[in-house]
Amino acid sequence: MRFLLDTCALLWYFEGSAKIPEALRDALTDPVNEILASDVSIQEIVLKYSLGKLVFPRRPSVLLPALIERHLIEHLPLSRDAIFLLESLPAHHRDPFDRLLIAQALVHGLQIVTPDPLIRQYDVATVWD
Repeated sequence: MRFLLDTCALLWYFEGSAKIPEALRDALTDPVNEILASDVSIQEIVLKYSLGKLVFPRRPSVLLPALIERHLIEHLPLSRDAIFLLESLPAHHRDPFDRLLIAQALVHGLQIVTPDPLIRQYDVATVWD
């Protein structure tokens, strides 16, 4: 399976948070599955950090690459195909970061790991519980 972590799921995964259901944590740590972090989530984290909405022990530019490497998470760049898909997405969700993650998942055939019920309104594969 190929999983795209929603931004909150990415942060919780790094923390080892119990907010992620145990069966899902097991799937995410199974080496047969591919875990991806999007440039979109990285941008959202950096933006929220710079606005003081997220606090970390180190700058995201130092912390995130180390965490991504430690957790063997693959990089998912933002493509123009995903950006242009935004034109045809229904307006269920207003968050531009989540809409881009949905578009990326659709373009690349990924399952989004997310607790967000608004994302589940789209015709995209999601997994949480």
